[in-house]
Amino acid sequence: MSARIVTHKERKIVFKNFLSLTTLQTVNYLLPLVVLPYLVRVIGIEKFGLIAFAQSLVQYFMILTDYGFSLSATRKISLCKDYQNQTSAIFSSVMTVKLLLAALSFLILCILIYFVPRFRNDWLVYILSFGAVVGNTLFPVWFFQGKEKMSYITLINVIGGLAYAVCIFIFIKGPKDYLLLPILSSLLFLISGLLGLYIAFSKFKLEFILQKYIDIKTELKTGWDIFISTVSINAYTTTRIFAVGLLTNNAITGYFSLADRIANFIQTFPMDSFSRAVFPRISKVFARNKKRALAIMRRIQFGITSGFVISLPIAYFIAPWIISFACGSVNEEAVLILRLLLIAVFFVGANAFRVQFLLVAGKPDFYAKIHVTAAIIGSPLIFLMIKRFSYPGAALATVMIEAGVFTITWITINRLAREILKNK
Repeated sequence: MSARIVTHKERKIVFKNFLSLTTLQTVNYLLPLVVLPYLVRVIGIEKFGLIAFAQSLVQYFMILTDYGFSLSATRKISLCKDYQNQTSAIFSSVMTVKLLLAALSFLILCILIYFVPRFRNDWLVYILSFGAVVGNTLFPVWFFQGKEKMSYITLINVIGGLAYAVCIFIFIKGPKDYLLLPILSSLLFLISGLLGLYIAFSKFKLEFILQKYIDIKTELKTGWDIFISTVSINAYTTTRIFAVGLLTNNAITGYFSLADRIANFIQTFPMDSFSRAVFPRISKVFARNKKRALAIMRRIQFGITSGFVISLPIAYFIAPWIISFACGSVNEEAVLILRLLLIAVFFVGANAFRVQFLLVAGKPDFYAKIHVTAAIIGSPLIFLMIKRFSYPGAALATVMIEAGVFTITWITINRLAREILKNK
């Protein structure tokens, strides 16, 4: 990027946060990739599939408790400068809503376990996995991102991730130890959440202010569009593992989850950390100069897309080797799933900063409409494709959905860009 578009100071801030988040992502993704082959061999693909299915269910509750605050609250914190009372008020209202949603989530889980045999049969797995929801609720990632202090997120998660991996190798020795996996995961999230809260209160001198109903209602309203969008996105991402688990068996779910995690690593590393680092900064730029923010977005998106054009064909051809490393042997089902999902990864990568720019530009309604439309069409499509083509159907449906989201976003952003460039 030229100095005319991005200043040296902005580069320095973004790079520092990008480095912190990339280190975090390296731990969050590489450690599981090291641990996965061990787990598949030790607890077996069926138990691994059961845990993956439980995690896909728990992911829905994490989405509910997040409620879009990772974007909406991050933006509010980034714009409120250093006004202590205002910052404490935002922090308190967001945390109050998140804790209420966590309680609602646990109630929903208990209802599912009681009334649905599929969940009741392995109820302990789901209860033990729920600790991750509580820990994720407590950890104020959105606050640190808004303050552009991502190093705190990195420090806590890197230490926790390393401890988690070491504990897996020490304590999980056979199929009978499979319940230790959700226990260790929940402990990691809980400890990280408590440490994150401690740092937020001690380092930033926050005070918890008891919230009125009107404050809670305001936060719910603010995050609604992004929440609906996030639910919609996960209606065709997380749902594909959940749907495979419902319509096939634990073994196939295990292989699908394995390929999905590898594809997700390629999709988000290091793009996701860069996206999180840029978001608060580009929001501030847009508030001052819309055309400059648009130029930054376009430059970043071109670079990300170019990177995927180079890397994805390589990943496609070495897919058998990747699966062999993860499973201990080349599983043709997993290779096919991975290769299909890599096509979807291209559309996601080529669209990432365009769709984020809708939030930067204060267009959460457009952002929501795109993903709600994709969810309405995509969710039934996933189930229909699995019914028709079994597990490859979920991957094929994902490709079709992401291609559609890319097309709609591209048209929407071009219209928005014309409006921005037209105004002087």
